[in-house]
This record gives sequence, C-alpha cells and structure tokens, in this order.
Amino acid sequence: MSNSKEKLFSEFPPVSTETWMGKIVADLKGADFEKKLVWKTNEGFSVKPFYREEDIAGLKTADSLPGQFPYVRGTKNDNDWYVRQDIVVEDFKKANKKALEILNKGVTSLGFVIPREEVKAENIAILLDGIHAESVELNFKTCSRKSVELVKIIAASLKSKGYDPAKCAGSVNLDFVGPILRKGNVVEDAVAQMAEAVEASRELRMFRVIGINAFLFNNAGSYITQELGYGLAWGNAILSKLVEAGIDPALAAKKIKFNFGIGSNYFMEIAKFRAARWLWAEIVSAYNPKHPDCTDKTKDCAGKMNIFAQTSTFNQTIFDAHVNMLRTQTEAMSAGIAGVDSILVSAFDGSFKTPDEFSERIARNQQLLLKEESHLDKIVDASGGSYYIEALTASIAREAWKLFLDTEEKGFYELVKSGEIQKAINASAGARFKAVAQRREILLGTNQFPNFTEKAASKIQAGSCGCGYENKNESGIETLNTKRLSNEFDSLRLATEKSGKTPKAFMLTIGNLAMRLARSQFSCNFLACAGYQVIDNLGFETVEAGVKAARDAKADIIVLCSSDDEYATFAPEVYELVKGKEIFVVAGAPANMDELKAQGIDNFINVRSNVLETLKAFNEKSGIKE
Repeated sequence: MSNSKEKLFSEFPPVSTETWMGKIVADLKGADFEKKLVWKTNEGFSVKPFYREEDIAGLKTADSLPGQFPYVRGTKNDNDWYVRQDIVVEDFKKANKKALEILNKGVTSLGFVIPREEVKAENIAILLDGIHAESVELNFKTCSRKSVELVKIIAASLKSKGYDPAKCAGSVNLDFVGPILRKGNVVEDAVAQMAEAVEASRELRMFRVIGINAFLFNNAGSYITQELGYGLAWGNAILSKLVEAGIDPALAAKKIKFNFGIGSNYFMEIAKFRAARWLWAEIVSAYNPKHPDCTDKTKDCAGKMNIFAQTSTFNQTIFDAHVNMLRTQTEAMSAGIAGVDSILVSAFDGSFKTPDEFSERIARNQQLLLKEESHLDKIVDASGGSYYIEALTASIAREAWKLFLDTEEKGFYELVKSGEIQKAINASAGARFKAVAQRREILLGTNQFPNFTEKAASKIQAGSCGCGYENKNESGIETLNTKRLSNEFDSLRLATEKSGKTPKAFMLTIGNLAMRLARSQFSCNFLACAGYQVIDNLGFETVEAGVKAARDAKADIIVLCSSDDEYATFAPEVYELVKGKEIFVVAGAPANMDELKAQGIDNFINVRSNVLETLKAFNEKSGIKE
C-alpha cells in the first residue's frame, strides 16, 4: 500500500519562475514573449501562458471556504444545483401534464412563461395541480405589469394547499429594466410595484421576486465584464431603490435573483460566476443588512447571490446545429463547476424552430450527465486553488468592478433610459460580428469547417417567444442587439441555397505538393462557408490542363492553389486563359500580390481575409442576392 502522506513529485527539485521564463524565452528564439504568448482579452486584461503560486499571493478569496463570506467559493457547502426546463404556457392543463412528465425525467426546477392576460388564480391552480411545491423549484415569468398580481396569487395558492412557505423555493421574474433594454418600454411606477412584490412574498423566504436579467447582455453579444459589471449595477440600483422605499436591506437583497448567460469561454465563465458572488457579497455588505428573523444564521447571509445560469443563444447556429450541443455542454460544465444555483440548457435546435421532445430531452440529459456520470455536483468549487482560475477570478472582478463604479457614478437606470448601456453592448456585439467575419472568433460549422453538403432552409420554422409582449419601440431608445453571432453567415448560405444555382468552386492545384494541398484544403473550407460546391483535385501538370478540367466540370470559380514563388508564373497564365469567364481566385497572400493586382488579378483568399465580405462579393458576382 502506498504511503498516503507521501508528497507527490517530492523527488523533483522545485523550479523557480525565473527558470521557467528562461526556458520559454530560449525556446522563443528571439520572438517577443508578450506578443507571442500573452493573450489580450476583450475583457480588458491580459492572460499569461502559465501561472504560479506567487500570482495569487495575498489574494484573500483564495483562502476562503465554501459557504463563507465573500462566497467566491460558493454560497453553500454542497454543489447540488437545480436542473431547470422552461415551459411556454399556451394551455394550462397541457402545461401541467408536461411539467409532471419532465419532473419524472430528472427536472428539479420548472420555469413557466405565462401570457399576461392569463394571470388568474384558477389558471395557476390548474398549472400547479399535483406538483409538490416543497420538492421542486417553481419559477414564473409574465408581463412585468402583471408580475405583482402573480406573486400574490402564488403566495395565496401555496398557503391554501398547506405548504410551509419557508420551504418553497422559486422565483417570479419581475423586471422593469428588461423591457427597456429589449423594447424601449419604460414603466415609471416600477419601484412601488417591486416593493409591493417583496412584501407580498415576505413569508416565502426562498422565493425571489425580482429578476436581474443580465443574460440579456450575454445574448446581445456583450463581453464577460460587461455582463457582470452592468448586472451588478442593475442589482445595486434595485436594492438601493427598495431600501429608499423602506424595505429592509436584508429582505430586499434576499428577494433578488441574478439570471446570467453562459458563454463558451470555458475558464473565463467559471471565473465570472465566482467573481459575481464575491462582488455582490461586498455590495450587499455595504448596506449593513440586519436579519434577526433569518433561519440562516451565517454572517452576511443576505449577500448570498442566487444565480440562475442559462446557456447562451448568441452563439447558437442554424447550420451544423448539432454543434450547438457541444457549446451548451461546455457552458453547462462551466456553470456547474462554478457552483451556480440552477441551470437551463437551451435546446440545440432553438435557433431555427420550436424545440421538440427530442431536443428538450437531450438538453435535460446534458445536465443529468454532468451530475450522474461526471459527478460535478459532488465537489464544491472544484476549480478553487487553481492559480489560473483564481487569477482569472481576480482579473474579471477587478475589471467588472471598474465598470460597476463608473456606471454607479452616472446612474444605471439613467444610462439604460438614455440607451448608453445598450450602445456599449451593441458596440461589443459589432466587434464580435467583425471577429467572426474575419475568423478571429470561431463558430465551428459556420465560419470554419462547415458541413459542405448541408441544406437548412427546409428546417427553419417561424418561432414565438410566448411572453405576451408587443414588439414595439415607440420611445426611440436604442435597444439591445437581437442578432445571433452566426446570422450573417446563415443569411449568406441560405441565399446560396435558395438561389437554385449553387456555384461550383474548382481547385486548380499545381506545383509544390505540400503548398497546393494545404491551400486547396483551406480554400474548400473557406468557400463552403457560403454553401458552394467545392471540387478538390490532387494536381495538374499544366495550367491549361487545370483550366480545361475546371470548364469540363462547369466551374463558376477557379481557385489557383500553389506556392508563393510559383504564383508569379502560374497566376498570370490562368488569368489569361480565364479572361473573366469564371471568377479567378488566388489562394494565399504572396509577396508579389501587388504585382499580380496590377495585372488585373484582384481576388485573393487567405487567413487575413474577411471571409464574410469576400463571400458576399462572390455571391454578388454569381448573381445571388440575399
């Protein structure tokens, strides 16, 4: 039996940071360390290629324990989370039947989206029939103007059925900021209604009735620090207004639920949730909350952030949609490891249709696998102590706090009503759209490694959010971006598909074997992003043979794939033979590009190309319009 007290790798001498850096610098052979290996994030800080113990020296949060202030390591001593599935209620009996079915399939949290005109006591009674309210988390969303009434109905319903109010967990997503962000709709009596909702749910100690829907920033294309910084400012603005209205700070804080999105930046998302709990605990602590009637005797328990995390819809794609499952799986892992309170995994087909029974089952099972197979719920803060994660947590917290303070100084609500926050988020989304167009941000299956033969037009259905809001903006306030990251590429490829005349792109491979194969593979991948039919080849002996083969194949685009040195000869020869009958493209960025352009060759594709704009231009030349 091995000695359990033996330290692993004790026979190896310690290696200093200076020694590591010396080895790295030597291996770089003169290349700049900062430029080559340090990652400049969109969030405003740099990430190093390796971290050491000294990087977290003095960081008090690294020494805290789960369930202890400031809750960076979690608000409780376990890592169990609610598995949530939402139901858009159109028929209350059918919604109740579905709820009971999915509760038997692993769901532990229900989310009901209820039309505003249907918020009635008799409907809620039908909806909750047979559901044991003390055993499942119940969440509700309706029109903000009807949310207070809904809170009162739920409280009365649970009381009439004899449930212990202190044991019923859930939420009503009362939100007067979201309608401004999404629709430009401003409600002036919001504070009074929120205070009324808090008082109406006082006995429901585990019920949160005010939603901080920071996921709206995520789904609009925000960066992580924006989602967190603005989300915290949103929460603090609500907390401050409730306190001014006479609500006890502890009670007000315990009625707020943070609804975050989860992006695909795996480690950064883990750090985001840890930083969120930390910063919110500090914010609430500043109100000096008192909680003599609280059953939780933990110091500063009012500052325990309740987090509902839902996978992002911003990065969901129409083409190669099964890749969406990979995205949502890593996103759910981030949230699970980070110790959030509940998770919703979006159905992989939600970007183009109303999810069906199959896609909903897959979404449920993605979380169940993380619990039952990977046992992520058995370890509290599994990433705690990691030099990298701890450093990321501190960096994200620092940048989000800067944004929080700046927003607080100007006034969160005022910035929302003026559209300034929306403008900032939309600017980030615009930068990300550009990054996707240039392949600096990758959407697998859309702007990189597409499914060459996929057709998608027939699977797209008209969707409905089911929330009951009218999609109007009469205020003129700028609203959040609603486009997904793949929208432009989706439109491009659908235009090709619907045109009925799919262009054929022929790879004229010639010369240097390694270069022609590499460039033909790159070009096939590049052009298939527009849905073109690509025809690859092993190689031709002469330019004439290649052009003839392209014309025999009825090619619309001829792509010359060779080496930079050989382009000086081959490119002009192909150009003369093509004479504008086909679109002629050179794969690469040869040193003599300017000379070739002077001869009339103006189409080049390479790693620096704007893929989207280039393909749009090819579509236009081919007579394909969106």
